[in-house]
Amino acid sequence: MKGLVLSGGAGTRLRPITHTSAKQLVPIANKPILFYGLEAMREAGVTEVGIVVGDTHAEVEAAVGEGERFGLRVTYLRQEAPLGLAHAVLISQDYLGDEPFVMYLGDNLLKDGIVPFVERFRACGPDALILLQHVPDPQSYGVAEVADGAVVRLVEKPARPTSDLALVGVYLFTPAVFDSVRAISPSARGELEITDAIQDMVDRGLHVEPHVVTGWWKDTGKLDDMLEANRLILSTLERDVRGESTDSALEGPVSVGAGSRLVRCTVRGPVVIGEGCDLSDSFIGPYTSISDGVCIDHAEIEHSIILEHSRISGLNARLCDSLIGKNVTISRADARPVAYRFMVGDSSQIGVV
Repeated sequence: MKGLVLSGGAGTRLRPITHTSAKQLVPIANKPILFYGLEAMREAGVTEVGIVVGDTHAEVEAAVGEGERFGLRVTYLRQEAPLGLAHAVLISQDYLGDEPFVMYLGDNLLKDGIVPFVERFRACGPDALILLQHVPDPQSYGVAEVADGAVVRLVEKPARPTSDLALVGVYLFTPAVFDSVRAISPSARGELEITDAIQDMVDRGLHVEPHVVTGWWKDTGKLDDMLEANRLILSTLERDVRGESTDSALEGPVSVGAGSRLVRCTVRGPVVIGEGCDLSDSFIGPYTSISDGVCIDHAEIEHSIILEHSRISGLNARLCDSLIGKNVTISRADARPVAYRFMVGDSSQIGVV
């Protein structure tokens, strides 16, 4: 069995971060989202993986390489435009050949991985196996209707959902899916929808087996979901302090990378701090991830993600529920008159209190 990981998409809901970075490489608990999916493949015994890439292919290829660090053999498959999940399957046919495969969306996270689903697929041999989860807002997802343990209908982002079972971003297929992705037409948004392809399989009388995921699942395409995924991953963190701490209190599960220095700080875990960071006279609250090379002084931060080589200094209010990009400076000046001064990229969101 081969793997297919999708790492194309423009990531419009995470702009401006994704103007300069692939959304699948934004870190959760200081690890790129994409890496969790690749590790899940390896844990399931899938070692040959094709990664579908788009405009950010150079960045993805630089981060993943040939896959050795994950115990994988990686092949890159170029998609000229984000034309839908079924289109990604279609362009990957030559690579996948006549083997069954597992498809994993590179910006998704599954708490318990994919091992039991791969084992079930191998043992029972359905034509497709799809993962589902009950969600409060099914109109935002592909939705499945299930009757008597069988999938009977799938609809992409229905205006009036008849089910609350959303398709999780993991699918297992036999080569029978290729006839279906060739048979469907683009949707109103100009994409070949994987829901339409699976519906075609159902209509042809093929066996599409549903499984409801009981552990948590996160599609990290939006800020709130990314912060929630960060919180869930950090909830499993174990204490590991390799940096230096002077006159500081490190409470609970806190990870501090080598070469980092903390002076007169209070850090209340779970918190992960990367390598080469410099923190002083600051409070770092729970569920915060700080990437490598970040400098923080005279600031309070919690429930946030701070990316590499940013500097946060002299804030007179707590920074929370935030995603701060790379090489960002946030500071307070003492000049008069008191005023706000910003240089802000496209599609940014700023809350001033």
